Amino acid sequence: MSLIAADLRHSRLADVNPVAKLAAALIMSVTLLMSIDPVSAGVTLAATLVLLPFAGLTARQLWYRLWPIVVGAGIAAIATVLYGRPSGTMYVEWGILRISDGSIDLALSIFLRVLAIAVPSVVLFATTDPTDLADGLAQILKLPARFVIGALAGLRLVGLLIEDWRELSLARRARGVADAGRLRRLAGQSFALLVLAIRRGTKLATAMEARGFGGSGPRTWARPSRLRWRDAGIVAIAIAIAAASVIAAIAAGTWRFILGL
Repeated sequence: MSLIAADLRHSRLADVNPVAKLAAALIMSVTLLMSIDPVSAGVTLAATLVLLPFAGLTARQLWYRLWPIVVGAGIAAIATVLYGRPSGTMYVEWGILRISDGSIDLALSIFLRVLAIAVPSVVLFATTDPTDLADGLAQILKLPARFVIGALAGLRLVGLLIEDWRELSLARRARGVADAGRLRRLAGQSFALLVLAIRRGTKLATAMEARGFGGSGPRTWARPSRLRWRDAGIVAIAIAIAAASVIAAIAAGTWRFILGL
């Protein structure tokens, strides 16, 4: 069963090969990691948001997936504003707390860069089925099949793990075990979930071994994974966005190659 949300299965990005999506995300991420400046990150983020409708993701769906990253980026930006290396005009200086032009600029750069790296990755992989990704990694990139299939099997058990946690909570509450001692309850329930996960993992490993997943011979694949012209288009768009962000930062005079700092 596909793990893509039902309303995202028919988006234009859903038919793109996951390997091409991975390459596109890496191109933009590596480019952003080469410099700490607000312009390049802002250009990448703006371009991604402009292309968001083609992915089929609404603003609400994007926020649901991104809010932990936004909160983390905000905390990092605030800490940088308050305790970053001072330079330029000093606005506040109180003990180790120093707010200056340099700390504000660095905080803005960090905040935008985190979002510019996270948003394209979330947009691209929200429309990616894990089975398609595993097929692409094993067939196109030639990664070890045992590792890829094992990771896929583990990923597909995440939903069962969440359901087990909910059922354990209801069962313990029905027995009156969950009435007091929140930390003690959390520790006991976590241990019970660990036992269930180990048992299920052992059974799954035995079943996969019986079906020949651990064989040393060449594998066959039910769904061939191939690269097509539309996949090259996604990579080309990523290269264009990365190039535009670098050119804009250099033109604005904000480009700071990170190895040169």
